[in-house]
Amino acid sequence: MKVNWFKRVWYRVNRNYKDRLFCKIFGREKRKKYALELYNAINGSDYSRIEDLEIITLEDAVYIKMKNDVAYLINGTIAVYEHQSSINRNMPLRGFMYMGELYSKILKRQKAKIYNTTLVKVPTPQYIVFYNGTDDYPEYSKLKLSDAFINNDYEFTATVYNINYGKNTALLDSCKPLKGYSYFVDRVRIYNDSMPIEQAVDEAVRECIEKDILVDVLEEERSAVMLEMLTYFDEKGYEEGLREEAREEGRKEGREEERANTERERKRADNAEARADDLRAELEKYRSKYGSL
Repeated sequence: MKVNWFKRVWYRVNRNYKDRLFCKIFGREKRKKYALELYNAINGSDYSRIEDLEIITLEDAVYIKMKNDVAYLINGTIAVYEHQSSINRNMPLRGFMYMGELYSKILKRQKAKIYNTTLVKVPTPQYIVFYNGTDDYPEYSKLKLSDAFINNDYEFTATVYNINYGKNTALLDSCKPLKGYSYFVDRVRIYNDSMPIEQAVDEAVRECIEKDILVDVLEEERSAVMLEMLTYFDEKGYEEGLREEAREEGRKEGREEERANTERERKRADNAEARADDLRAELEKYRSKYGSL
């Protein structure tokens, strides 16, 4: 029986909701004040002019597709901040590749003549990973690109901050939106212990609004946030459905072809047998008329 995969609803609970929310808080032009506050918290600086920070996030970097990063250009620094729910030892390599894409973008915009002998000055890279997964992990660590090199002659690091609620309290206290984000994720986890993730997210949103936590984000974009958090198009499932349907079609066509082949062979056999009977009848007539050969 053919399964009509196209009629299935390929949507699932989006357990990557934290990535989406992180980007909404720290990666939007209309909330650059939060981006500046985060940069100040990480670097111990006190920039106050929103216009000093430029958001230069690459929405879909070639090869690596890091869509949940935020990238800033400020004070001669390229700051790339990424949220992660699991520790990946390849983060320095990914960050290095991402920085290359950003440098290409900046140098092209500046029309820099990198093949001339004059030294081209470029912003200093800073690559930060904010971790809030459930595995036990230090509050602060550095992942080194040199660990991946065959010969360790160069270094590029990914600085990892554990921002689970209760970790790195000094950092969280110095950046209210980051602390609010950490609290929100923590509440989702707590609620999810006793209720489905959909309800847990909704309860966490309600509580944060009541406690004046991330109110502007959660009130202004509540519907969009909830939709992005709770559902996503399950491309893998959809493609598997298409493949299964194709396999089913192939099996059906194969069975039909097999039946057709069998029928053709049967007809050929019947025709051959009939022709043989005709030849035998002709031979008998010949023998009757002319005798045996």
